[in-house]
Amino acid sequence: MKQVETRILPQASPGTRRSLNILRYGTPGKRPKAYLQAGLHADEAPGYPVLHHLIKKIDTAEQQGNIFGEIVVVPAANPIGLSQWRDEMLQGRFDFVNSINFNRQHQDLTDRLIDEVGPELGADPQQNIKAIRQCGTGIINNFQPEDEAASLKTLLISLSHDADIVLDLHCDLQALMHIYLGTPLWPDAQDLSSQMGAEATLLAADSGGTPFDEANSRIWWVLAEHFPNVPIPPACLAATVELRGLSDTDPKMIRQDTDNLYYFLQRRGLIGGTPPQLPELINPATPLTGVDYVKAETPGIVVYLKQQGDWIKKDEIIAEIINPLPETEDQRVTMVRSRTEGLLFSRNVDRFARPGRIIAKVAGSEPLSESEGNLLTL
Repeated sequence: MKQVETRILPQASPGTRRSLNILRYGTPGKRPKAYLQAGLHADEAPGYPVLHHLIKKIDTAEQQGNIFGEIVVVPAANPIGLSQWRDEMLQGRFDFVNSINFNRQHQDLTDRLIDEVGPELGADPQQNIKAIRQCGTGIINNFQPEDEAASLKTLLISLSHDADIVLDLHCDLQALMHIYLGTPLWPDAQDLSSQMGAEATLLAADSGGTPFDEANSRIWWVLAEHFPNVPIPPACLAATVELRGLSDTDPKMIRQDTDNLYYFLQRRGLIGGTPPQLPELINPATPLTGVDYVKAETPGIVVYLKQQGDWIKKDEIIAEIINPLPETEDQRVTMVRSRTEGLLFSRNVDRFARPGRIIAKVAGSEPLSESEGNLLTL
């Protein structure tokens, strides 16, 4: 039976209380387990209506006895961010209290697991998975969060850390459908990218900053490296699914994304029924180190000369920046070029530039950086 749970966050200031709604389907502890959430960046709209419609489809499946395993859905994962309005704009990406990105600095269980789980590991990979998850639960239960945001992050990781599948729904600014995944999860996770119609799949073993998906998935390959003599599979397929851009809430898109998530859950054995044939992968996965975060070098107004979905050659002009108040004539127009060949998958919503501001993203196949870490934008 479907269970609806409300968890109250600790009081952040006198007279305020925020809560998190959690929907549970299937049998707790039964495998496989999937966890889905929307709105960790509270001002990213597309995930909310997609989960709204997905919940209705899962409700129907539950009524028909077609839920196999366990499904946990958090339809609005960030009640703190949803309260942060300023000048008629919802500001749900950064915590007003400390300016920390709500999708960064999630609890990294790795070091504690390394210290505590070793004696429980052996030759059976499934028993190792079970031991790691049980140890993780104990570690999380002993956390003592300092404030409301830390309590929220602790609650979210407590719901997701033992899942086989974790899907964190986000969106970019103006963008194509794209997905962030841990490198060790590829190509086993290719069915997710194929089903969602992702035009870019960006891989990194460590993107830096401990975003929510990597807080769930990265522990598995780090533990495998630390304990090379015992089998530890990458037991959590965690992904950040970018549902195009901020304004992409067209009903046709929402229905398509809802259906694709449902088909993915069917294909992964969580919901009964036969999904349609898996679509072909649109583009090969590429390393996150290969993304050119195209930056403005001068202030002014951006005039894009290329669209999302265009294939860009190295050194090709993507945009021009027009400075209405140049100090010299040669500063009036500045051409912006790509450092790599690849897919232009994201552009800014507004058209203002300042030196160092990212105005576009191009997914290339050749790394532009030799090392991982700190690969994500703000």
